[in-house]
Amino acid sequence: MAKEQLQNLTEAMYYILLTLTEPRHGYAIMQEVEKISQGSFVVGPGTLYRLLARFEKENIIRQYDDDGRRKSYLITEKGYEMLQAEYQRLKQLVESSKNTLE
Repeated sequence: MAKEQLQNLTEAMYYILLTLTEPRHGYAIMQEVEKISQGSFVVGPGTLYRLLARFEKENIIRQYDDDGRRKSYLITEKGYEMLQAEYQRLKQLVESSKNTLE
């Protein structure tokens, strides 16, 4: 994953990492993304598994369990720091927009 892509997460990246603060397998991740986004964002299996592979390669997530049928993943410290940084960036965007848009 290019360094530029790691500075600002896409919506899919953000939601996937957010769900992995607890161990989850692929289908559970897709369900949780839809739940926490209140249905406004749905991640498809192709996007999900491509990002999981990239995140694992970059040590952003790690495999937590493999029961033979499905693998569960969990965010690493590096991934959590990225998630926190993105949260702060998004919060700042909203704050700096309030005077103009309200």
